[in-house]
Amino acid sequence: MTTTYAVLSEGLEKRFGEVRALRGLDLAVPEGTVCGVLGPNGAGKTTAVRLLTTLLAPDAGSARVAGYDVVREQDAVRRHIGVTGQSTSVDVELTGRQNLRLFAKLHGVRGAAGRGRADELLDQFGLLDAADRAAGTYSGGMRRRLDLAASLLTRPRVLFLDEPTTGLDPASRNQIWAAVRALTAEGTTVLLTTQYLEEADRLADHIVLIDEGRAAVTGTPAELKARIGAYAEIVVASEAALPQAAAVLDQLTGAEPQLDALRRTVGAVSMDPTLTLPRIVRELDAAGVPILDAGLRPPTLDEVFLRLTDSANSRKELVT
Repeated sequence: MTTTYAVLSEGLEKRFGEVRALRGLDLAVPEGTVCGVLGPNGAGKTTAVRLLTTLLAPDAGSARVAGYDVVREQDAVRRHIGVTGQSTSVDVELTGRQNLRLFAKLHGVRGAAGRGRADELLDQFGLLDAADRAAGTYSGGMRRRLDLAASLLTRPRVLFLDEPTTGLDPASRNQIWAAVRALTAEGTTVLLTTQYLEEADRLADHIVLIDEGRAAVTGTPAELKARIGAYAEIVVASEAALPQAAAVLDQLTGAEPQLDALRRTVGAVSMDPTLTLPRIVRELDAAGVPILDAGLRPPTLDEVFLRLTDSANSRKELVT
């Protein structure tokens, strides 16, 4: 089966004076998926979005978005994308309805078609009741939804979301997430840059971790988590049982257990995907280790991010 890519870049480079923002960025985002682009501040995420949306020209490399070259076919790219940047683009003095109708005209969707599309999006994003209020009276979450609605006026094939939920409360963030899921269900491809690791974990089909202007690590959230393993932790009934519990975990995981005498815990990282909590408990019981609690916790995406972008300790772990 041939995969069709909505975003495809090879060796993208961009320099700002002495700063190399991108150093050969490769991306491959299949149609109808959400690609989460992660990375520390200054990694090159926003520069990549600006190149892919034709706001900047690359110094080297190539990229195609919705099948069009971002340098030679800029107008075609722009006709097929939507962009929601880090800062809201709505006019706070206009009402929500006026904002969307204005954006519709700017996109060439005029007359009844523009008015109808604006009303459709106001309804889709739960803004009809506030449609005739000035956007300046909207909450942060409502403005962000209005901004997202504006980027969808032309039904883009590819939507770029550059940190879309920064500063929003959990309820507003959930509303944006629901909107993104609905879009991908309809076939829209989304490239999402975010600093919220939970956001990427919830939404992304595939993740690209950018470090120093390159795609350092790629994979699904589950694949990235598997790279650093699950964490097994045992709480024993007495401090005297710690060494025996550590010996069992050592045998099961092959990793050096960490003991905490004050908490009476023993923990170790397991890279074995077949290791289960019932097996751990059975082995401890067979060894006669009295336990109060036991857990096997998969890593969070936050832990993956911190481990794989730790330049001092894990540079050698970064693979393409």
